Amino acid sequence: MYAVVSSGGKQYRVEPGSTLLMERLSSQPGASILFDRVLLIGDGDEVTVGTPVVAGATVSGTVLGEELGPKLVIFKFKQKVKYRRRTGHRQHLLRVRIDEINADGRAKTRTRAKAEAATEEAEAPAAASPKPRATRARTAKAKPEASVQAEADTEKPKPKRRAPAKPKAEKAEE
Repeated sequence: MYAVVSSGGKQYRVEPGSTLLMERLSSQPGASILFDRVLLIGDGDEVTVGTPVVAGATVSGTVLGEELGPKLVIFKFKQKVKYRRRTGHRQHLLRVRIDEINADGRAKTRTRAKAEAATEEAEAPAAASPKPRATRARTAKAKPEASVQAEADTEKPKPKRRAPAKPKAEKAEE
């Protein structure tokens, strides 16, 4: 049996007895921790997918301790000006041993959900389906002839173009 849990904005695939290295939470070594955001549970051929979480499912674990992650080197460099800065960072992590996956309140499996959705669609009348949304691009509507003539009468005549300026004559030498 395995599960996919979400913690700290990341998703982890866990099994009972496995250890998990995740972002640090505020807990002491030896303390029990409970993950209630279970996204998926797999048991052999049955897979339970949550929408977005599996109702009633939890994963429990024990905190083993805190660790530091691998060192990341941040190197800033600007050419031609002798600018070099080297800094580093190590993420604080928490090691957790997964003890138990509790699948109480098991939701429907994927195959059952598809079968039920197909029967519901067959039973629902076709008239009850929502009509498609209108698109933004709309066809131009024909204007009545009276309004077209009224617009033509009110238009101002276009201004005439001016003739290009004549080149100035050079001064005659005296």
